[in-house]
Amino acid sequence: MTSPPRLLATSDLHVTYQQNRDFTEAIRPHSADDWLIVAGDVAEKFADIEWALTLLSKRFHTVVWSPGNHELWTTKDDAVQARGEVRYKQLVELCRSIGVRTPEDEFPVFEGAGGPVAVAPLFTLYDYTFRPAGTSDKRSALAAAERAGVICTDEYFLHPDPHPSREAWCLARVAESERRLAAVDPSLRTVLINHWPLVREPTRVLRYPEFALWCGTERTADWHLRFRAAAAVYGHLHIPRTIRVDGVRFDEVSLGYPREWQPRGWTGAPLLDVLREGDQR
Repeated sequence: MTSPPRLLATSDLHVTYQQNRDFTEAIRPHSADDWLIVAGDVAEKFADIEWALTLLSKRFHTVVWSPGNHELWTTKDDAVQARGEVRYKQLVELCRSIGVRTPEDEFPVFEGAGGPVAVAPLFTLYDYTFRPAGTSDKRSALAAAERAGVICTDEYFLHPDPHPSREAWCLARVAESERRLAAVDPSLRTVLINHWPLVREPTRVLRYPEFALWCGTERTADWHLRFRAAAAVYGHLHIPRTIRVDGVRFDEVSLGYPREWQPRGWTGAPLLDVLREGDQR
C-alpha cells in the first residue's frame, strides 16, 4: 500500500560548507509526491542558492522556500551584487524559474498526510523588538549587545534598500504577509513558514540572549492563533527542537554549521515530517 505524501522541512543548509553540500546532495524524498519546505539560509551566493534549490526541486513534488538573512546578504565575492529588495526580487525570480514556491506566490494547499493545509511561506525580517532585559529601545539594546560582544553579520551585509532601515523593511513585510494570510480560506488550517521564529519563546535558550535582537519581531506574536496554524516552521537559531506555544507546535528545522551538527552525530541532513502525529523528531 502506497503511503500518502508527506510535508517535510529543513532549513539552514549553508551549502557553502562542503560537508553541508554533501548532506544536501544526499537529500531524498520518501515518495515522489512528497513536498519539501526550505526555511531559509540555503547559502549566501546566488550560484550556491540556485544549485541547491534546483537539485531539490527536481526531487520533490513541490519545494516551498522562505528567505533567510544569508540569502539577503550582499558580499563582495558574489557575482550578483544587488542589494535589499532588489536582491530579494531576484531570488524570487530565480525560484520561479525552477518551479520553487516563494512568499510572493499563491499559498499552495497540501492535501497529503495531515492535510489539507495552506502552506504559507513568509518573509518578515526583524525589528529589534526582541530586546535584552533592561533595555527599552533599539539604541540601548544594541549598546547592551555590543557590551556583551554580540553583533550579527547582518549589520554589515544585509542592506534594506530602498527602505531606510531593516526595521522599516520588516514593517512593510509584516503588513504584506498579514494581508496575504488574512485572505486564506478560513476553513483551512495553515503551516506558517518563516526563517525567523514568529514568537520570542524559541530565543529564550540562546547562549547569548542579546542575539535575539536579530531573531524576529513582536508584531507576529499571535499569528499562530489568528491564522489557524497547525504548525509553525522556522530556522535561524541553529537549535533544532520542537516546542509548543498556546498548544501550537513550533518546529526549528535547522541543519546549521558542521561544528554544530557534527557533535550531534548526524550523518545526513534531517527532514522533519511537519504534520506528523505527536512530537517525534
